[in-house]
Amino acid sequence: MTRLACDDNGIKTALKSIRNGGVVIFPTDTVYGIGCDPYNKGAVDRIFEIKGRDKTKSLPVLGYSKEDLEKIVDFNEIALKIIEEFWPGQLTIVLPLKDKKLKETMCAKEKVAVRIPDNKCILSLLKECKLIIGTSANLSSKKSFVDPNQCIESISGFDIFLDGGRIDSMGESTIIEIENKEIKILRRGIISEKKLFSLI
Repeated sequence: MTRLACDDNGIKTALKSIRNGGVVIFPTDTVYGIGCDPYNKGAVDRIFEIKGRDKTKSLPVLGYSKEDLEKIVDFNEIALKIIEEFWPGQLTIVLPLKDKKLKETMCAKEKVAVRIPDNKCILSLLKECKLIIGTSANLSSKKSFVDPNQCIESISGFDIFLDGGRIDSMGESTIIEIENKEIKILRRGIISEKKLFSLI
């Protein structure tokens, strides 16, 4: 395990690790996340193991841009309206997965959760790799972390830790799904239902 500052050298080293099947911990705009190349099944399996996460619970994907995410999921009209308002930011949307290869590598089914985070460090990494698995860097069912020291002490088995300092966060992202042109809240988070429902 290597702990690096989230600077040009840290980003370059983390990127090289990801491209070689590595698992990286990084700061986001909500909590510290753990991720890898979503197309590398071995790396994805490691994340399930590190977190002690059941493979029936598919992992979210972070993207650099809407265009990058459009290559793997289908956005409907309401989703496009919502992301225009809240991305980059603390909103995760569950959308139909159209990339068949990801269904295999990620143990995903018909849908996957996606987000563009609003954090300079992870966006610098995503600018180069475009897509990354992005789930909270903690053991499943345990609390997530905003403090890098607490995070690094609680989890093991990863390759690179990008230290972005303490994250100034109000909590985890709000997770939604759109069904029959209606917004369904799957996890309450920073973005309120009132704000979301005002858009439709």
